[in-house]
Amino acid sequence: MTRFLPLIDVPQGDLFNALSRIGPVLLSNPSLPLPVNSYVLLDGNASNELDHIIPWLDEGAEKVVLPLASAKEVIGLIPQERLVLLLDAVSVSAVSDKVRNAVSGVLLKTPEIDLDLISSVSTFFSKSAIFVLVDSPNIPSIYNIRSLLQSGANLVLPDSQLTLDVSSSTHLNVADVFLAPLTSDRADGLFPTIVCTDTGHSMGLVYSSIESVRESIITGKGVYQSRKHGLWRKGETSGSTQEVVSIRLDCDADSLEFRVIQHGSGFCHLERQSCFGEASGLPLLEKTLQSRFENAPAGSYTKRLFNDPALLRSKILEEADELSRAETEYEIAFEAADLIYFALTKCTAHGVGIADIERSLDKKAKRVTRRAGNAKPQWSASKPAPAPAPAPAPVPSVTAINPNAPIQMRTTVLEGLSEEERASLLRRPVLKSDEMIEKVKPIVSEVRSRGDAALLEFTAKFDKAKLSSTCVFPPYSQESMKIPLDVKEAIDKAYSNIRKFHAAQIDGSTLKVETMPGVVCSRFARAISRVGLYIPGGTAILPSTALMLGIPAQVAGCREIVFATPPRPDGSISPEVMYVAHLVGASAILKAGGAQAVAAMAYGTETVPKVDKIFGPGNQWVTAAKMLVQNDTDALVSIDMPAGPSEVLVIADHTANSAFVAADLLSQAEHGIDSQVVLVAVNLTSEHLEQIEIEVDKQARALSRVDIVRQSVAKSLIVKATTVEEAIEYSNDYAPEHLILHLENAPDKVQFILNAGSVFVGPFTPESCGDYASGTNHTLPTNGYARQFSGVNTLSFQKHITSQEITSDGLKGLGPIVATLADCEGLQAHANAVRIRLGTMNL
Repeated sequence: MTRFLPLIDVPQGDLFNALSRIGPVLLSNPSLPLPVNSYVLLDGNASNELDHIIPWLDEGAEKVVLPLASAKEVIGLIPQERLVLLLDAVSVSAVSDKVRNAVSGVLLKTPEIDLDLISSVSTFFSKSAIFVLVDSPNIPSIYNIRSLLQSGANLVLPDSQLTLDVSSSTHLNVADVFLAPLTSDRADGLFPTIVCTDTGHSMGLVYSSIESVRESIITGKGVYQSRKHGLWRKGETSGSTQEVVSIRLDCDADSLEFRVIQHGSGFCHLERQSCFGEASGLPLLEKTLQSRFENAPAGSYTKRLFNDPALLRSKILEEADELSRAETEYEIAFEAADLIYFALTKCTAHGVGIADIERSLDKKAKRVTRRAGNAKPQWSASKPAPAPAPAPAPVPSVTAINPNAPIQMRTTVLEGLSEEERASLLRRPVLKSDEMIEKVKPIVSEVRSRGDAALLEFTAKFDKAKLSSTCVFPPYSQESMKIPLDVKEAIDKAYSNIRKFHAAQIDGSTLKVETMPGVVCSRFARAISRVGLYIPGGTAILPSTALMLGIPAQVAGCREIVFATPPRPDGSISPEVMYVAHLVGASAILKAGGAQAVAAMAYGTETVPKVDKIFGPGNQWVTAAKMLVQNDTDALVSIDMPAGPSEVLVIADHTANSAFVAADLLSQAEHGIDSQVVLVAVNLTSEHLEQIEIEVDKQARALSRVDIVRQSVAKSLIVKATTVEEAIEYSNDYAPEHLILHLENAPDKVQFILNAGSVFVGPFTPESCGDYASGTNHTLPTNGYARQFSGVNTLSFQKHITSQEITSDGLKGLGPIVATLADCEGLQAHANAVRIRLGTMNL
């Protein structure tokens, strides 16, 4: 808060340094460069035409103070918050409403402190700050200053009346003026003080006294008041000293903020920067980079960045290009973070800190003059006019996708990475589930309340199919299941393999354990009665997902199996899905997709059966609807698992076939632009790695979905590892949906896999086999959830029930234990249920 505005003629010397620590200064004779936090007074002989005023604002002046005539000329041309009106007492009545509403403050020149006049000016300029300059050689008393402040005005004092020495009849001590409004609500008279870095990040809470603040203002050192030991000059014994950047009062003038440059081990007694824990975000990155600049091991990636300007320049340009291509919120945040990392690396190498960057940003924000904003020619998206003679090729636009550019993955090296850098490699897209849930709520609510009518309306709106009924029920007509013979035979064989593997998982036994004599505990499985299976579709044909969800439901013995799949424009369901529904014994097929299908299965409608658990992949609308309904106790429905973009992680060593590896990577990259594709290269030669990259580029160009692949591959990653053990450790941290092992003696490595949705072992086990027909399930956890979730399996469609049977002799042994524990918890009825039985026995 500005409570005191010193009027400075020459901004230099110890007095000016002290004044600049406690707030803005008003410059009566401004010159460039301007000090930080300056107001500029343009009066007297100064030329006040617009062309002479705006440059001061562009150079960082917080505000310009102009006489009435000049102010009238610039109203509407410079921002209100940057303009202060200079008035004398007799000119107040000449101010129009237009002028009054166009300024943020008034500097009133007056021969004496006239509180009535000041009060009336404050009333007239009710939305403006009031500054009062007393044009008198006599200095005001501290009492006068406090009275002025209580009237809502701020005192302007010429530096000729200020001193760093003790206040006298001719000069006021700077600290005395600054401290005049300060009041304490504590019995000890101290003031709570927040200590921050020079960029405003808090380091701790301390206390200040009049004496400690006075010393900090004058010396520029961090000085506080210990409640036990008196004045505390920070770093006097530890060496962790502070340079004071600014001291500010809060709006109530009962607490302070110190911004400081901290030296030594840190502010906290635990030898860290902040008492509130380690720094995060940009301050943490700055600290890490500064440490690496001083101590990075020779030959490390970070050391190379600091020592090789060409490499660092290339990385900055690469990340700027990737940021310009990014589309989703996650991608933009991820690529912006990468660009900031490399930009701050360059800053660190040249001694530039975040505080310097923020000062530059503040100066840019204060500019009044606006440039046209056009890009330089080499970055412009417009094509240059054709030249009659050959000329060098123009630099392509950073936002355009060059179809001739190699389709390449990014590369990084595991060795030497910090914990923060390693963590960034493991990150997935941030799922904005809360935002999506808000979007699907109206859809779910409509289907829940209006049933079939809403369902049919949403199907017409989103699936572009006008239906007269919501569901198809068995028996299904042969015409609806008519498919080519080769497709039928492929589905039949896939059905056989998947059923064989899932049937082997069935838990049909009853577990019985006698925990003590006469106490038998049991556990047995029962199928979930009613399940809903979401099959993405519409124009696409996805019989594989119908097989992967329908077969384990059938094997588990679910009584009702409801398919939900978007209809084709004519209202029919793809015959391949119809055929699978017939094979697995689906009891209904809901002709709807999206959130409306999930809502119909969760709550049921007039024709759609309600289910107990919903399975299946889908887009973000489907995922959000599943998350919404599972948390509604009225729905009483659960879901299989969280879902995210498709993923594959391939670990490859010297035995890997380059074409095989590339094909496996692309089989997931074609799913969508947000697919997650990672190659962990174990000590591969540069030639071997280059061959894989050539194969990726060559095979990608032959795909019909090359435009999707081009974007997903550009965001995908090659991680260089030195050993198989290091590679597997990284994979376990990543927890991929699909893990492919192109390794020597690959079967021996499976025992070390801790986190993965499904593992594909050896060179002849492509991930696509698991997707369709090997027998395992392709509905797998993504987004790192393989740490906690299994893929869909037969047990996913069962729940387990426990039972216990206790004989009278068993209760004699167990009963006293139970009664004692119930008494311990204060649950008398629990204990009584045991004791009433024991009382009937002849103990």
